[in-house]
Amino acid sequence: MNAVPVIDVLGLQKSYSEGLLFRRSFHALRGVTLRVDRGEVFGLLGPNGAGKTTLIKVLLGIIRASQGDANLLGLPAGSKAARCRVGYLPENLNVPKHHTAIGALKFYGRLSRLDEKTIRLRSAELLELVGLKGRENELARKYSKGMRQRLGLAQALLHDPDLLILDEPTDGLDPLGRSQIRQILAHLREQGKTIFLNSHILQEVELICDRVAIMAKGQLKGAGRIQDLIAQFSQSLEARVRLEVAGTPEVVESVLSKSFSVVVIPLGDATYCRVELRTNRQVDIDRCIDLLRQAGISILRLDPHRPSLEQVFLSAVDETDGDGSASTVANPFAAQVVPPSAQ
Repeated sequence: MNAVPVIDVLGLQKSYSEGLLFRRSFHALRGVTLRVDRGEVFGLLGPNGAGKTTLIKVLLGIIRASQGDANLLGLPAGSKAARCRVGYLPENLNVPKHHTAIGALKFYGRLSRLDEKTIRLRSAELLELVGLKGRENELARKYSKGMRQRLGLAQALLHDPDLLILDEPTDGLDPLGRSQIRQILAHLREQGKTIFLNSHILQEVELICDRVAIMAKGQLKGAGRIQDLIAQFSQSLEARVRLEVAGTPEVVESVLSKSFSVVVIPLGDATYCRVELRTNRQVDIDRCIDLLRQAGISILRLDPHRPSLEQVFLSAVDETDGDGSASTVANPFAAQVVPPSAQ
């Protein structure tokens, strides 16, 4: 029997009405279905206006869906019981200006109905975990954006939630800070925590996430492991293989050009060259190697090109949606603003 998913969304729809005289509906979510299992780090990607923020609001109970079901940890999304088991880091955490880090955690701990002893012990542990030890008595208003993100992660973890929902958790951090946050998330995953994060830094998502979902215009374009998404969109991605061979460009091109579309680039004294073979089929790669060997041309190096998550993302959101209009990606990574935590 399958374990109960931490996030279970089925056929989720959300519509808004616009206009005063001539009202029309705007569909923010269009039948979104996804599942996140326990212990996963799950990434949510999408251009501005894709519906990511709306989906997070539904999961947190800030708004209600027009249709469909959403459950967290087997409980209805937005219910008090579900919210008590969720930690949330908004993109812009607004800490009251008069609070220090210690004071802020005491404030958030009381909102979560934690006792003073638990708040004190957890605060010391978490401030060390996020790298704010020694700065805990400074006013939070003097913190940099990266330090506020660290404090936000500490407040999200304060009540020891089973699920973390993080909106741009590495925004404002330098490379070292992003690396440290990745290490923290990996540590939390080892502890059995489930992490659902929204980020525009695709390299970060590729490094930390077990699975990824891509949204555009309220629809789920794809979900799964990155290699599965690459396979799903492989027909629309430019796949290629690079080879370095011992042979003149003229000879190599004459051997391959009748069978393949290739680019041949001279190297060094032109007795060596690089071959770029545009294909994603193993049978083509094998055929290319056979032809070169038959011509007595030595293969010095072979590098298959792996499409990046960015290529997959752009291919996914550029597809035509259900109403026939093309998705736009003019500003795919614009910041998304989410209301404060609903804890």
